[in-house]
Amino acid sequence: MSIKLFKYVTNFCIKSRVLMKYNLSTSNNEKLIKVTFNKANGEKVTAEGKKGDSLLDVIVNNNLDFDGFGACEGTLTCSTCHVILNQKNYDELPEKPSDEELDMLDLAYNLTDTSRLGCQIVLEEKLDGLEVNVPATVNDARNWPTFHISRHKTFYGFFPSCNIIVYTVFDIFYSS
Repeated sequence: MSIKLFKYVTNFCIKSRVLMKYNLSTSNNEKLIKVTFNKANGEKVTAEGKKGDSLLDVIVNNNLDFDGFGACEGTLTCSTCHVILNQKNYDELPEKPSDEELDMLDLAYNLTDTSRLGCQIVLEEKLDGLEVNVPATVNDARNWPTFHISRHKTFYGFFPSCNIIVYTVFDIFYSS
């Protein structure tokens, strides 16, 4: 009982402090924007956010469980909030990705033409009903160096070799 009470009081105090600091309100007359997150295992999770929230804010504010999602807390220094949109939703986004976002997306797994970082997608009323796909794996770009185990094609399929290639920040930025 005391642990539950402690969690409740802690969450209430943190929420109140954030609301006061940023002069936010929790009024119920504000229209909430619905977002559906499609997990790689087929599960669909629907949550709501306010206008001006990022997709990362929606996940955090609704206490959704996505392993590793948003590790840098929206500072654009990792690629763990990588999401994939369908072409229609991608075209409806108000802003195109910045150069910094594109640099982080280059480090994400399962990159597509309609990939974005969830911390950079800001909700607007026209995005109500937005549906995004969350890849099964994430790559935290803050974990340098990145290790890559090479795989070679054999008669029986792919076989992991003993070669380990180590990429560093230097290799990525000065390889061209």
